Amino acid sequence: MSTEEGADSAEEMKRKFKEALDKKNAHHRDGEAHLDGDSAVHATHAPQRKREFRRKSG
Repeated sequence: MSTEEGADSAEEMKRKFKEALDKKNAHHRDGEAHLDGDSAVHATHAPQRKREFRRKSG
C-alpha cells in the first residue's frame, strides 16, 4: 500500500463521514422553532418580602 492509496482512502473516509454528518444535521433542522409561542407563566408566584427569622421559645 503506497502513501497515495492511503491518502485517497483517507479522503474517501472523510467524505463519507461528512455526508453522514450533514444528513444527521439536516434531519434535526426539519422541525419548526415555535418562536411565536407564548408561555402560560407570566408573573411570579407571590409578592416578595424580606424573610423573618424568629427565635425558638422553649
